[in-house]
Parts: sequence; C-alpha cells; structure tokens
Amino acid sequence: MKTFVNRLDDLEFLQNQYDSPDASLVILYGRRRVGKTSLISEFGKDKNMLYFLATEEPESANRNSFKSIVASYANNELLKAVDVDNWEIVFNALSQYQTSYKKLIVFDEFQYLGKSNPAFLSIFQKIWESLKKENIMMILCGSLISMMEAQTLAYDSPLYGRRTGQIKLKPIAFQHYHEFYHNKNFHELLEYYSITGGVPKYIELFSEDADIWTAIENNVINTRNFLYEEPYFLLNQEVSEIGSYFAILRTIAAGNHKLGAIATVMGVKQTSLTRYLKTLIDLDILERDVPVTEENPEKCKRGLYRIKDNFLNFWFMFIYPERSNIETGHTNQVMAKIREGFIMRQVSYVYEDVCRQMLWSLAIESDFPFKFNKVGRWWENSTEIDIVAFDSTGTDIIFGECKYTNEPMDVDVFYKLYEKKNVVKWKNDIRNESFIFFSKNGYTVQMKDLANNRSDVFLMVK
Repeated sequence: MKTFVNRLDDLEFLQNQYDSPDASLVILYGRRRVGKTSLISEFGKDKNMLYFLATEEPESANRNSFKSIVASYANNELLKAVDVDNWEIVFNALSQYQTSYKKLIVFDEFQYLGKSNPAFLSIFQKIWESLKKENIMMILCGSLISMMEAQTLAYDSPLYGRRTGQIKLKPIAFQHYHEFYHNKNFHELLEYYSITGGVPKYIELFSEDADIWTAIENNVINTRNFLYEEPYFLLNQEVSEIGSYFAILRTIAAGNHKLGAIATVMGVKQTSLTRYLKTLIDLDILERDVPVTEENPEKCKRGLYRIKDNFLNFWFMFIYPERSNIETGHTNQVMAKIREGFIMRQVSYVYEDVCRQMLWSLAIESDFPFKFNKVGRWWENSTEIDIVAFDSTGTDIIFGECKYTNEPMDVDVFYKLYEKKNVVKWKNDIRNESFIFFSKNGYTVQMKDLANNRSDVFLMVK
C-alpha cells in the first residue's frame, strides 16, 4: 500500500515558498493523523532539513533538545557543550551557520512551546524579525487546531501578519482511494472511505486484503486498538467538559441535525448549546449546513448540524452507544447491529457526498455542457434534493439524486425530482435546467430510454 498519496498542490506550494528569494514562514496545521508529518517528510526528503518535535515538557527541556539538534545540524561543537538559558543564543548559532542552500527549519507540534510559556510567542516574533533577513524557510506545524490558530493566525497573536503562507491540511479525497487499495472495486472503496474518511493513519490500518467487517472488528471494536479510544484522544486536548461534547456528537450521529431537535433530545436549552457547537465547528469536527442556494447562510433558519468526519460519525453512531457490550465481550451483538445499519445509515449518506465530489470533477471536464460554481444539498420542510449545483453568475442549474440501493433506478425518481425542483427558488423564470443521477446499481430500460430522449438528463453509474 502506498503511504504517501496526492498532496501535489500542497507540495507545490511548499516548494514555491522554498524557491522564493525571500525568507518564508509557513503555518501548517490540521487534525491529528491527517498526514502533516508525512507531508513535511516528503517535501524535505531532498533538502537539508532541521526537524524539531516539541513536547509537553517544560520550556527548558524543549530548548535543550532544540539546542542539541541545532548543534548537530550546524556542526557546532561549542553549542553542543554549553548550557543555554534563552532561545536567542540557539537561534544566533543557527543564523551564523552559513550554507549555500536555503535552510529548512521545522517546528512540529509548535503549539506546545506557546502552551508551556505564553511569552515564547513574543520571543519567537523577535527572533523571526532577525531571521527573515536570511535565506531561510521555517515551517510551524501543529495538530491542536484551536491552539495553533490562536498562537499563529489570530489577530492578537505576536506572530500575526508574519507568515508568508499557511496550509490547513485536509483529509485525502475519495477520488484517490484507489491509489491506496488496488484490489478493491468502487463500492468496497466507498465502504472503507465511509469509516476512514481520508485520514492516512486510519487508511493504513484497514488492510486491502480484509473485507470491511473484518477491518471494523480488528481496528475499531478491538479495545486494544487505538481507534477504539480515538475520539477521546482527538478531543481531550482541545476541549474541557468532554462529556458535553460527546453527548452532542452522539445526539447528532443518531439523526438529530436541527438545533431544536438536539436540544430536545439532550433536555437542555438551545442557547446552552451555542458555544459547544461553535467549538466543534472551529475544530473542523462539525459543520452547519444550509441549503446551497442560501445567500445569507449565517441568518438561515434551516441550518442543520452534521459531523464532517466519517470516522467520528461512525464511532458515535455505532461504537459509543455500545461500549458496555464491547467492554463485556459481547462484540457479536455489536457487529450484528453494524452489519444491519452500516449501509443505510452511514454508507448511503457518504455516497451522496462522494457524488457531489464527482460532480465537481465533471465541472473541469471541457465536454460537460453546464457551468456551475456551487454544489450542495437543498431542503425546505419535507422536500429534499441530494444535489443542487448552479452558476451563481449565470443561469445554469443542475438537480440531482443519488441512490445507493440494490435496485436499478427507475423513471419515478426523475419525475419526483422534476416536481421537487420547482420548489427551489433561484432564477426560476430564466434558468437553464438539467438533471443528473447517480445510482449504485444502474438504471432500468425505461430510465435509459428517457435519458436517451432528453439532452438535459445525465446518468452516472457509480
């Protein structure tokens, strides 16, 4: 299995920063296990890189470790032998080390330095003001999203405005899964993606030789595997009151997406949930989804809260409610419930997201006849449409449905969609409408005939 896939845009951006005649300060951050260190390793493999991993030890311990690494990097025996009590001495030694190439300096888990000593950020800011005159590239990398944003990107941070670029690293898109698993078909890849969600570390655990049920049993409900406790690990350092956040995520995973429904199930006031929901959104765990045609999303009263991360959604849907059974060894019961609900409650919804991703891919194909720059869901009261895509500067609009069932899609799906599209208020008098369908198991003869006789209907087989 390949361990480094895609990330070409990120590598190109980093290389452009490295090739710049000016000094570069790049902020690289994202959730744990998303592949930040792998990206740095791939980028730095042909460069003379100084890599320092900060820890939660006291500042003095981190400074001494950094001093030893700089001493080896710069072949500075004097620095290696002396004790230092400030960061400037170490960085001065690094500055005095002359090279014919741009120095590449990486601080991984940078947030721990600011956590151990808040004054470190001001110290580092002064150091960077001196270093930026040199031929140097520095990457500040971190996995505690809220802390990294506060320390390096926030307006009140001493480092605000100093960066020359930033990357918030995202999970791998589904379209690249075949590069990890060479012997699996589309539907098997979708099942794997429905749990691993594009996180490289999770992808590595799910062997391409195993079926999805074996993979779940070995890697998720096995109490000795780190995935069993992963949500605790992900949230524990980001938030306090972890129980409150878990209760919210469990409620949403159970199918309660409206703020009112979440509050009702939890037996609390809606206003008491606001700060928790905002924190989960800031951490990229939750999203507030609104109908794609909304012009003022913040004011929209139809917002729905969804768990963005496939693994967390799966875990809170199937694992967290069953921890007692898992801990007492009744894993057969748990696996039976997963087998019963996995496709309809998890995979079918992930399939809709994948279909929207595939529609974006169609947008860049020159032979696709319709233009659009927005793609998303649409709903109002009891009317829902899986896909609505439109050109906000033009008149093209596409309506779509996704069906992950064992039966071929029939014409009734088209006629129902044709009726529902009239409820969508967007340039109704002048718009150019078309229809796109995604089906797990193809289409009936009648549906194919309908598509052959209409230039505005597109059938996708996935």
